Amino acid sequence: MLRTLVWLPWVASGTYMIGALFAAAIPAQAWPAVTASTRVALGAAITFCGVAPIFADGSLRGAGVAPIVCILIAFLGWVIGAYSRRYLRGERGQPRFAVSLLATLAAVSAVAVSTNLGFLIVAWAASSAGLHHLLTFYRERPAAIIVAHKKFLTSRLAEGLLITAAILLYREWGTLDISAITTHAQAGTPLPSTAGVAAVLISAAVLIKCAQIPLHGWLIQVMEAPTPVSALLHAGVVNLGGYVLIRLAPLIGASPTAQTLLVGIGSLTAATAGLVMLTRITIKVRLAWSTCSQMGFMVMECGLGLYDLALLHLVAHALYKAHAFLTAGEAVRDGLVRQLIARIANDADRRTILRPLLALLTAWIVATGSAVMWHKFFGLSTIPWIATALQAFGLATLLWQPARVPDPNWRGLLAVLAGAQVYLGWHWILAERVGVTALPPNLFLAVWSLLVFIALYAAQVLVTMRRPSTSASSFYTWIYAGLYLDERFTRLTFRLWPVRAASSPVEGSAVQLLKQPGSTA
Repeated sequence: MLRTLVWLPWVASGTYMIGALFAAAIPAQAWPAVTASTRVALGAAITFCGVAPIFADGSLRGAGVAPIVCILIAFLGWVIGAYSRRYLRGERGQPRFAVSLLATLAAVSAVAVSTNLGFLIVAWAASSAGLHHLLTFYRERPAAIIVAHKKFLTSRLAEGLLITAAILLYREWGTLDISAITTHAQAGTPLPSTAGVAAVLISAAVLIKCAQIPLHGWLIQVMEAPTPVSALLHAGVVNLGGYVLIRLAPLIGASPTAQTLLVGIGSLTAATAGLVMLTRITIKVRLAWSTCSQMGFMVMECGLGLYDLALLHLVAHALYKAHAFLTAGEAVRDGLVRQLIARIANDADRRTILRPLLALLTAWIVATGSAVMWHKFFGLSTIPWIATALQAFGLATLLWQPARVPDPNWRGLLAVLAGAQVYLGWHWILAERVGVTALPPNLFLAVWSLLVFIALYAAQVLVTMRRPSTSASSFYTWIYAGLYLDERFTRLTFRLWPVRAASSPVEGSAVQLLKQPGSTA
């Protein structure tokens, strides 16, 4: 029986691949293949998640954080597959879409359960290749081809870094087994220089795969693909970088340079993309900038050693972003409701400035007090102070309300209280059942992250509280254009490797369109 269960983590990935081959062989049965494959894969993932705790001693390879991610991928695949069948009704090329969708899900699932770094890299590259076909589903749209080309180049760059890192690790320790690599990294001796370089290369590759600045433009501009593709990209594929960091946590945690790189780039991306998102009115573009910001937040958490918080971020972001893209029509209404500028534009007095400060203080007290209570009554391990601070920044906006409203925001306060308990409960589950815990953060990196988020919070307050002015308009222009960070990369991309630039004047015009500041970015 044990020999049979060893293959259990791979059932979902294999099911997707069989479904893709069946859909390719019999195009008329493509959607039934999607329906059957996603349902069977979801059942297999639930079974894997159910039996994994029984084999917590390691006899079932992949039992750990993998079951959580597997069931997340399978659930998203089931929902997106059903949505795609309705969304693409009447479109040409549906069998091609179904094959690419199932192949991408197979590759993503393989990344989740792989215990060998070399195979993980191959599966990650395969997921990128499958996603490329989904992004270019509408082959007659030049902008889709151009942006997919940008993503293709950045993905190949990241995979080159990963392959180099794998070679270095194999030369140092003679293995690519992830468990063996993490064991060597936890040996208690200083990390060898070769392994340290590999950790930095892996971190850089993750930053590229997660669309961090300045190589983020492709994620913002892939709006020509069908909505289900956007949901899969933002909810499942782009999140893989954070999952890889969690799997290799001991290696990354043993390299201060890798941690500094993750915290530095991640925090700046989170702050910059978060501000740009405030200037956008197009729903899908706002969601794309939101993903860019959230991925920055997640890799920053990994750099700080807050792997439990990063995993919670990964799961919550995946579910939220899939729902947001698949209900983009309703998001228009929700976006209007959440427009803080419209709510408090006429309340720019002293009390208005004090309310966000009071909200931040309240959120911090709730987060800290809840952590103390969980530690005292449930024996929960001590939460790093930077984790409670980041929670406070994330929850404080739930307490924002116009100054003209005198009553306390009880609904927001309950949401803050519930949010703090969700994180602490999640931390308890991971620490006690799965073995994913927060590592002591580097003090300098923690202080840097705190300062970045103080600045971001202050900028949000100023943007939403102040009336327009000349200086504010100039600042708004730069923020709206994403600080023009993608412009140089776009020019360099098409200078080094153009996309049939001379063969089609339409493609040339699309390149010029993408080079215009703020046109799609």
